[in-house]
Amino acid sequence: MLIDTSAPRPGSSDATAAPPRRRHDDAPDTAALFARLASLEEGPERDAVRDELATAWLPMAHRIAGRFRDRGESIEDLRQVAALGLVKAIDRFDPSRGAFESYAVPTITGEVKRHFRDRMWALRVPRRVQELRNKVRVARRELTQNPGTPEPSIEDIAAHTGLTEEEVGAGMEALESFSTLSLDAELSSDDDGYSLADTLGAADTSYDVVVDRESAKEGLRRLPERERAILYMRFFEDMTQSRIADRLGISQMHVSRLISRSCARVRADVMGQRKGPRGTGGHSATA
Repeated sequence: MLIDTSAPRPGSSDATAAPPRRRHDDAPDTAALFARLASLEEGPERDAVRDELATAWLPMAHRIAGRFRDRGESIEDLRQVAALGLVKAIDRFDPSRGAFESYAVPTITGEVKRHFRDRMWALRVPRRVQELRNKVRVARRELTQNPGTPEPSIEDIAAHTGLTEEEVGAGMEALESFSTLSLDAELSSDDDGYSLADTLGAADTSYDVVVDRESAKEGLRRLPERERAILYMRFFEDMTQSRIADRLGISQMHVSRLISRSCARVRADVMGQRKGPRGTGGHSATA
């Protein structure tokens, strides 16, 4: 760390002035480059100065990225995000408003934090829930600063943050939802342990059959008795068309036509496409 030697020394008449400002080793003096950048038009020369500035300040961006290591993201990716924040800071910096470092540090830090907020969730979480999570996390840390302090309750966190208990609950749930759990994760350590996948239900096709049967009931009731009997023998007793024809004393072709016509009527009735009387051969729709 380099110390500004222009600051007053202890014991001097200005000893009570503000303490000397510390500068990092990775904070180069690039005031002249920024002044030159501001005077140039878009083109190769300006791009070259911009690249020179980015190269000079890149170690600082890497240092800021290092503050966020061990949070589930690789240091290489964090450095790339910090470098992007550095480029944004260079493009937006106004040399007349002060030192570049004072502007770049919060810009780069904000870019890295935004990366964690928007990219590191396994599932997309609304911004409002993310903010609640951060408030709850900070409140829990502040309320447990003293050793031996018990874990704060929802009521304690709500009183500390000014949030409602429902909002605190949502934030606490989000604290546990930053990453997803593998379906193969063991939920029990017993010999007959089970995984998360074992607790998930599967689609039951029987529900579709129930819906279909209930939908077809009314249409079946409206069929003539002989046609209902033919459908019952064919689909419930699994009789062939030839056996049905022999039992009723009609031709197999006639049985085939009656089955097709009856199924079409029931289907149309279910779909709401039938119009007018449904009966034939002297039978009305309510036969």
